[in-house]
Amino acid sequence: MESNERYYRRRAVEERMAAQRAVTETARAWHSKLAQDFAERAGACTGPICNVAALNG
Repeated sequence: MESNERYYRRRAVEERMAAQRAVTETARAWHSKLAQDFAERAGACTGPICNVAALNG
């Protein structure tokens, strides 16, 4: 199982990579925005509730 923080950090990295591969500026901007949102969520994870797995994977 994966913690919320780890999930958000992983998704932020994936979205940054997607932004780098994006062909259009619109796609690049959208992936960059998602990466920023996931990074902010990961940074907000403090305390025991964020260490509980949110997804079954």
